Amino acid sequence: MDMTIVTISKSKLKAHMLEIFREIEASGQELIVTDHGKPVLKITPIREKATVDEVFGRYYGQVVYHEDMNTPTIDEWDEA
Repeated sequence: MDMTIVTISKSKLKAHMLEIFREIEASGQELIVTDHGKPVLKITPIREKATVDEVFGRYYGQVVYHEDMNTPTIDEWDEA
């Protein structure tokens, strides 16, 4: 997915709104709306949140723990 910033003028958005909205939904690309060249709005598609398995699934079984994960780490810090 191309993550370059895409801009469109208010007048072009008004004339082609449904078509542009469909493109945004399909691509996931954000769109900046301009008024006389000045950015005034950002249209961002709503994305479903990824599950824990989708985010970390490829790492299952690959992480090595060298000590108990619940061991306090306060001894590693100098006391102020």
